[in-house]
Amino acid sequence: MRIGVPKETKTLEGRVALVPAAAGDLVKRGHEVWVEKDAGVKSGFKDADYEKLGVKIAADAADLYEKGEMIVKVKEPIAGDLQHLRKDHLLFCYLHLAAEPALTRQLLDIGLTAVAFETVELPNGDLPLLAPMSVIAGKIGVQVGTHLLHQPMGGKGKLLGGMASTERGNVVVFGAGKAGGAAAALAAAGGANVTVFEMRTDRMEEMMRLGNNVTALYPYHDVVAQAVAKADLVIGAVLVTGAKAPHVMTREMLKDMEDGSVVVDIAIDQGGCFETSRPTTWKEPTYVEEGVTHFCVTNMPGAVPQTSSQAICAAILPWVNKLAAGNWRDNEALVKGINVEGGKLVHPALQDMKV
Repeated sequence: MRIGVPKETKTLEGRVALVPAAAGDLVKRGHEVWVEKDAGVKSGFKDADYEKLGVKIAADAADLYEKGEMIVKVKEPIAGDLQHLRKDHLLFCYLHLAAEPALTRQLLDIGLTAVAFETVELPNGDLPLLAPMSVIAGKIGVQVGTHLLHQPMGGKGKLLGGMASTERGNVVVFGAGKAGGAAAALAAAGGANVTVFEMRTDRMEEMMRLGNNVTALYPYHDVVAQAVAKADLVIGAVLVTGAKAPHVMTREMLKDMEDGSVVVDIAIDQGGCFETSRPTTWKEPTYVEEGVTHFCVTNMPGAVPQTSSQAICAAILPWVNKLAAGNWRDNEALVKGINVEGGKLVHPALQDMKV
């Protein structure tokens, strides 16, 4: 199969879907791999690194999409990409269509088959292609939130870990999956008091094992409101596979937070789990609502492309191999990953979507 890897076009996105070693493995399997010129540069990979492994370099996006039968990229296609996609393309990338009706309509009109990383689902419910970027986003959420609490950044001037003569900062995390768990672990390691809201008992128990400064609770409305009011940093990491994220923090709750506090919505790709969330970019990452700084960047892992590209590539390569082999429809996890095909919405979470 001819596999095309385009340069990412989202604002300040530095990742590349296939690192040279992975692309080289596909060549050894007999596939023809094309990478758009300079697609890997921001991740630390030069065109020459690909070429010496038998990968071909496409001069530009038009050339890349013309050559490719399967298009493997990181983020959802935007304006520059959509003009090149064809009905016969097999698209494999993050899509997050539940929060993107306009993009969904365009993909339906093109008529291609699109398999989304975030909806490839194993029989036990695990999402293997979402997991690595979720962990990175969870860590970035705490790192960025810590920085935004600094007074020169407009924050309240609170050091989350505190010290012997001061109080510790308070961090609230919604969700104890891969992203929420990573956020809670980093915040706890830094010395903050961490409260994690989760509905699954096994995940609550896992969070409690992070340390004596971590409390795991069921998200009863009043308990959530009390915890948010005392929080310096709130991290949202709630996921419903393929669907829009539910709102777990209302504007009324936000109003009770101190000015200069920070909220980070990792679920923003799926529409956001805070009522006051709206998508931002790394170019203009924050805004203020009710005196609270909001960070809602839709491609958080794109800020660390060397790490992210290596991590996502290791996760997707086995699935790229299955797709390229041609008999992938026998694989239940990949079939579950289909979002749109032949002009129709396929994934159950998108069935009632208005486009």
